[in-house]
Amino acid sequence: MVAAAKVSDPRELMLARVRRAISGAPTPAPVVRSYRRAGTHERAARVELLCERLRDYRAEADVVRPRQLRAAIAEAFARHDAVRVAVPAGVPAVWRPTGLELIEDSDQDACDLDHLDGVLTGATLAIAETGTIVLAGAPADGRRALSLVPDLHVCVVADAQIVELVPEAFDRLSALVGVESRPLTFISGPSATSDIELSRVEGVHGPRRLVVLVVVSRPR
Repeated sequence: MVAAAKVSDPRELMLARVRRAISGAPTPAPVVRSYRRAGTHERAARVELLCERLRDYRAEADVVRPRQLRAAIAEAFARHDAVRVAVPAGVPAVWRPTGLELIEDSDQDACDLDHLDGVLTGATLAIAETGTIVLAGAPADGRRALSLVPDLHVCVVADAQIVELVPEAFDRLSALVGVESRPLTFISGPSATSDIELSRVEGVHGPRRLVVLVVVSRPR
């Protein structure tokens, strides 16, 4: 009588072959990483580059001083006829303009968020070279759904939060991901796709309109 083969036999056979192949394989050569890991721009140049890239993506980007921020936020929502606006709990009181119906997030579902006019958030950092805003679940960033469902996203970024290059961003974000397991949302302009007949359609996977207010803490 022939014993039936165990279900794991093919797997063990394959793993044994892999082990034999690895044991005789030469040590791979180290990977040469010649890309830039540190930027050279000063803070003012990073601000200008970020705004330039954001505008290339059809986002609105404005530079404001701290004392101008609340009025700039109010003007950004008024420009798009937005009145009912979601805010994460961590958005500072000094950002919150009067004249808007500010609805603090309490885990509203997607349907509720879709009936709002927009959302106001902060950001964890921004990448100048790629024109990217990064949200990492910080108190002022809010949860991911807030920045994906409403049609208008107004985002506040401080000039000190702007890095020049992607590797610099990941150096800052590594602890948030590895230690705190925070979700990351990378936003490069309004949501857009050209999948269908190469025609650009905005607002498919997120907000159709993005306004970024860059707060400079000292004269540029």
